[in-house]
Amino acid sequence: MRGKPTVYDLQSAKGRRKWLQLHVDSGQEAAAAVEAGIVILSCEPDHSLEPIRAAAPTAFVSAGMPHGLVSSPQEAIREGFKILKRGADAVYCSHSPFFIEAMAREGIPVTGHVGLVPNWATWTNFRAVGRSADEALKVLRKAKDLENAGCACVEVEVVPVELADHITRNTHMITMGMGCGNACDTQYLFSCDVLGTNTGHYPRHAARYADFAALERELQAKRVEALKAFAADVASGSYPEPKHEVHMSAEALEGFLSKADRL
Repeated sequence: MRGKPTVYDLQSAKGRRKWLQLHVDSGQEAAAAVEAGIVILSCEPDHSLEPIRAAAPTAFVSAGMPHGLVSSPQEAIREGFKILKRGADAVYCSHSPFFIEAMAREGIPVTGHVGLVPNWATWTNFRAVGRSADEALKVLRKAKDLENAGCACVEVEVVPVELADHITRNTHMITMGMGCGNACDTQYLFSCDVLGTNTGHYPRHAARYADFAALERELQAKRVEALKAFAADVASGSYPEPKHEVHMSAEALEGFLSKADRL
């Protein structure tokens, strides 16, 4: 595909193409993702959004609206447009359909969320959601509510493959699957898990392909080693050497001192 995918492009390819998707934390990660063929990205709406947009101009970027940021539909619309103006192509929102519908009516592409939703986890705990028939129906109902509110995309996180498949086949929304097998329209992971920058818990669905945390520990040790060597050289008088210094000529120094005394 030439250029940046649009909502229309994604929805037109539904059922015919599986997309790779990655949550990234920096412009470097965004650039690497695009070079690797990953053109659907998500990120936080913090200081990293603009660098990510600049580094990945051909990617579809969904930036999150912090949960609890807005308390009225009008605020949701205002904040949604702010996120788009900063470079996002869609606004991730885990708020209720009440807020999502307001943004969607104004043409703001919104990404909703069903299944294991961290911001709503007090109601489910951090576990697979939808394994029983009744709970699966609740997840499906929430997906339908988001669809009716006008969501363009919906993140489907840690639900049974069968449920994710049913939702994907019965909605025009782009389903962004995390921990749902290969049932959704995108295969979605976080860069911190893929690259191994995560130093905490790795969820069951995560796949680690590098150990950047170990590399960072090694890099930090080298930083400390270099700075200790610098400090030791200063203490011993080995630094600075003459080659590190700049001196005035005798004539310039004499002229400076004669005038400095007058100040």
